Amino acid sequence: MKPINQITSVLTPLDRKNVDTDQIISKEFLKRIERTGFGKYLFYHWRFHADGSPIENFVLNDPRFNGSEILVAQENFGCGSSREHAPWAILDYGFRVVIAPSYADIFYNNCVKNGILPIRLKDQEVDELIDKGQQQNFKLEINLEEQSVISQDGTCYKFAIDPYWKEMLLNGWDEIALTIQYDSYIAAYEEKQRA
Repeated sequence: MKPINQITSVLTPLDRKNVDTDQIISKEFLKRIERTGFGKYLFYHWRFHADGSPIENFVLNDPRFNGSEILVAQENFGCGSSREHAPWAILDYGFRVVIAPSYADIFYNNCVKNGILPIRLKDQEVDELIDKGQQQNFKLEINLEEQSVISQDGTCYKFAIDPYWKEMLLNGWDEIALTIQYDSYIAAYEEKQRA
């Protein structure tokens, strides 16, 4: 995984509550066996008409947000099924950070395990960011080490994160990479068992 510490990007404001994983990546796109290639299907039924043409008023079709690495959404983001394809699609599309007031637990954990930083801010703070993001190209600076979100107008929002998840994201470790950190202990244990 790619380490995360500081990310500066225009935010993409998705002003919707209870966004479930079937809306993030619809079931008909789950046939792939790789973790890549899902970005083009992110929010597919919100982004495209049945004939494949873009729905003009959907935020991801607005060129102002091309290349954005920060998605800001409302409460209960990632609810629904536990499909890991949802964070795969978010990451493959280009988002490295998701900000919302609350998340489904499994989705939150899947984000961290796949190299996405899910940040919880207060409802009012998220509303402020979405409002500013809808009015203009509004940049945020995310600093994981300091656990802060700094907006281009100077407002600083602090967030909490479990130290275990923080270390994994700062170092770009998934659970396998974390296990490899203990390789010498594992080898010593196995040698002891053989003896």
